[in-house]
Amino acid sequence: MRFLTATVLALALCVQGAGASRAADEPDLIFKKSTVWKFLTPDHKLATYAIDDPIVEGVACHFTVPEKGGVSGWLGVAEEVSDVSLACRQVGPVTIKEPFEQGEEMFRQRRSFVFKKMRIVRGCDVERNVLVYLVYSDKLIEGSPKNSTSTVPLMPWGDQMPPKCGDFLTD
Repeated sequence: MRFLTATVLALALCVQGAGASRAADEPDLIFKKSTVWKFLTPDHKLATYAIDDPIVEGVACHFTVPEKGGVSGWLGVAEEVSDVSLACRQVGPVTIKEPFEQGEEMFRQRRSFVFKKMRIVRGCDVERNVLVYLVYSDKLIEGSPKNSTSTVPLMPWGDQMPPKCGDFLTD
């Protein structure tokens, strides 16, 4: 039984490490706000981060996630809840650097010691020339229906016309 448990754990770690090769780097922390005071251990907090889309220059996303305090949060073994908010905006002239698939992962972050991840994925509403970003949490065994969506209409910036996101979709 111990061998089976070790094998399942090793497989889970391999699966967790596999993923999109173009996922964004670590996000920039904007600020944290305490929500629950904890005695002698870190407080529960809401943390707001910024991340640039790694293949769509000129688009940035901000997301806020709860971060558990207490002993388990301090040790890094707490399973974080799936509540995440997301807002993405055009912050400069848009350049799409390479083709992408509908629902392609843009960013991934571990939300528990082993099994839970938060993902931000990107898509394109071809008819409206709008990038669509979705954030959600998943687990190896079962996911969470909690999610948030943000859209970025591709607009002219100065005298530069925006690209058509549909021109960059792969089949």
